[in-house]
Amino acid sequence: MKENVIILRYGELHLKGNNRAYFENVLLKNIKNSLKNYTFDLKKISGRYVISSFNQNEYNQIVEKLKKIFGLVSFSPAYELKTEIEQIENECKKIAKELNGSFRITTKRADKKFPIKSDEFSAHIGGIMLNENSNLKVDLHNPETNIIIEIRENGFTYILTKIIHAHGGMPVGTAGKGLLMLSGGIDSPVAGYMMAKRGLSLCAIHFHSFPYTSLQAKEKVLTLKEILEDYTGKIKLFVVPFTKIQEAIHINCYEEYMITIMRRIMLRIAEKIAKKYNCGAIITGESLGQVASQTLESITVTNSVVESLPIFRPLIGMDKTEIMNISNDIGTYETSILPYEDCCTVFLPKNPVIKPTIKKAKYEEDKIGNLDYLIEQAINNIEIIE
Repeated sequence: MKENVIILRYGELHLKGNNRAYFENVLLKNIKNSLKNYTFDLKKISGRYVISSFNQNEYNQIVEKLKKIFGLVSFSPAYELKTEIEQIENECKKIAKELNGSFRITTKRADKKFPIKSDEFSAHIGGIMLNENSNLKVDLHNPETNIIIEIRENGFTYILTKIIHAHGGMPVGTAGKGLLMLSGGIDSPVAGYMMAKRGLSLCAIHFHSFPYTSLQAKEKVLTLKEILEDYTGKIKLFVVPFTKIQEAIHINCYEEYMITIMRRIMLRIAEKIAKKYNCGAIITGESLGQVASQTLESITVTNSVVESLPIFRPLIGMDKTEIMNISNDIGTYETSILPYEDCCTVFLPKNPVIKPTIKKAKYEEDKIGNLDYLIEQAINNIEIIE
């Protein structure tokens, strides 16, 4: 017999006090958006959402969608029935016929009007199931199947046998909007995932240097955007033509400072785009000391050009193995390692500076006499991909 509902549980939202309703409503909206291609009903019971009337043939697809909705900590397929002792007994008899091995009954009696205490009811149901199937045995400590009976205040009881874990976090959209610098490598999609998990909705910006970087590199970024959207909802992507700026850096600036200057210009452009499209932060995939442009001194020099927005670096204290593990878990790794290089590899110096100074960086930038014009042209020719 198939479970007829799915119980959804959320975590941190319980701590939001008077603002809790706002967070619950955003989560509700995100669930509906994620499942918009499926038929279902959705209702709220105390501290839970319940999905019902869904097509059993679409159950696996619905489960995969639910796993990626930030704010949900877990969910369970369950049998929903009216809180009547005989109905609960009959349902558990049906479950007993389908089981083998050891089991345990755990009763959670949220409805204190129910006449039998939790432990007593668990023992009662366990006895009925043993009578129904002589191959079963009770194991309270390490059962093969833990049958949970949730007796809720809404007059319904839910019987479930498994808990599927989701990613937790906060509902996307409850913490504002951020602009993700999406390079196409391993780190930046993970950074976007981690900030979306804290409630940020995302836009993304990508710097493309055709013909030095290929069209496949751009397609790779579009694929990463689509993978992230399973977690974040729709992402507006800004593709910045960066070729002329990189050529100007290559011609005019001291080789060791080329990456530093490039990243400073990228952040200037990112800040302008972020402010124009109401993003309250810039997000990067930087990890302290991972490469020359991510030393403490390099981050200080590049950070100094951003005047009015915070820069979030959620990976700053993580090593590459930790980042790769998350990348694998969220499904971006195989795309990120495709051999289509981004603009950060164009005109790459042999020995990039690892301890730049702001004074020297400004001196090198001043060698590009028309830098403001080049930035303006790049912004004016941005391709926006919804």
